Amino acid sequence: MIYLDTHVVLWLYASKGRLLSQRACQLIEQADHIRISPIVLLELDFLKEIGRTTVASISIFHFLDEKIGLKTCDRPFLEVIYLASKQTWTRDPFDRIITAQAAITQNTLVTKDAVILGHYPQAAW
Repeated sequence: MIYLDTHVVLWLYASKGRLLSQRACQLIEQADHIRISPIVLLELDFLKEIGRTTVASISIFHFLDEKIGLKTCDRPFLEVIYLASKQTWTRDPFDRIITAQAAITQNTLVTKDAVILGHYPQAAW
């Protein structure tokens, strides 16, 4: 199982897979299960609100569910927040929660974010 960071989801939706590293593409293609934290949907809507994208998160999610079998993680939110509160290396609540969601079960998180890559050992790009 792998998890995807918000920008990876957006690039996959926008057919900008060329922005992904070769390793990221391999991880996605070989994964049995591809998950996102539900907070990714909120972050996508924030990006829409500030004009960085024009598509609602639910449309992106449904498209990628059909194309690559993308699902949201169903771990209990309290469990995720408990672990996210220990991610003191960033003030970004989205990054904390997205990383915690993958870290609960020590899964790979596909991200280009240098801060996450530097602090979460299972992050990959």
